[in-house]
Amino acid sequence: MRQLTEIAASRDSVATIVGLTGAFEGIASMRIAQIKDQVQQSSEFFAQLWRIYNQIRVDELFHFGRRQSVEQVINKELMILITAEGGFSGDIDERLVREALTHYKPERNDIIVIGHHGLVLLQQRGVRPKRSFQLPKRDRNITAEPLIDEVQRYESTVVYFQSYQSLASQDIKTIKLAAAVSERGKAVEVGEEVISESNYIFEPSTFAVVDHLERSMMQITLSEVILESKLAQYASRFRAMSVAKERADESLQDLTSQYMRAKRHIKDERLKEIINGLRGVSL
Repeated sequence: MRQLTEIAASRDSVATIVGLTGAFEGIASMRIAQIKDQVQQSSEFFAQLWRIYNQIRVDELFHFGRRQSVEQVINKELMILITAEGGFSGDIDERLVREALTHYKPERNDIIVIGHHGLVLLQQRGVRPKRSFQLPKRDRNITAEPLIDEVQRYESTVVYFQSYQSLASQDIKTIKLAAAVSERGKAVEVGEEVISESNYIFEPSTFAVVDHLERSMMQITLSEVILESKLAQYASRFRAMSVAKERADESLQDLTSQYMRAKRHIKDERLKEIINGLRGVSL
């Protein structure tokens, strides 16, 4: 039988793991709630911008906000891959990269990757992205402006990211950025207020305002995609911590039982020694 001190040390170590996994589980749960609230707020802001945009744009096409600023568009499709910053994301980053590379052709695609883990996975496959960015550490006030600057230079953009289905399920999702913005706009209820050049002054011009609104809505959409990817990552961590905590709890219970048995065994042995000693005296 293992010594009492050895069992006690193992029990204390496992108890520490139980505490840590429980804390990480709680942090992940809190982050999930915060991100959901953040996405809801940004969706409301998007709806407000779309109502204005819908009333002042001159056609039904989405121009990526580049009519006033981009002279020449690159005749390629930009692929944006959003992955985790570290490797603690299960196999979903590998599946995401593998899915993106099935559609990747160097002559017609450029890749931008967000998250160090995705960059490492691409380099392991001999693919060099055009640019890479760190996944934002904060869950609030995320800015996608550097991404928008790149998006405006390309004919089209497709985004690959981790999608939150539930705490137990995360999947890979793909969106065409311009189509995603337009589809979101169709779901917005347009108010009765009419905004036009006859009753508003647009500086420096109506086209410039429309471009700014398109950039803003793309930034909101990309920010929400990054948030959803982080939401999926937190859900994956929550599930991993829940499983780890459950296993640590089982180990703690087993070690506690071993400790009590070992302690009782020591007491029994000492009691036998006392009884045998008393018998020897009486003889």
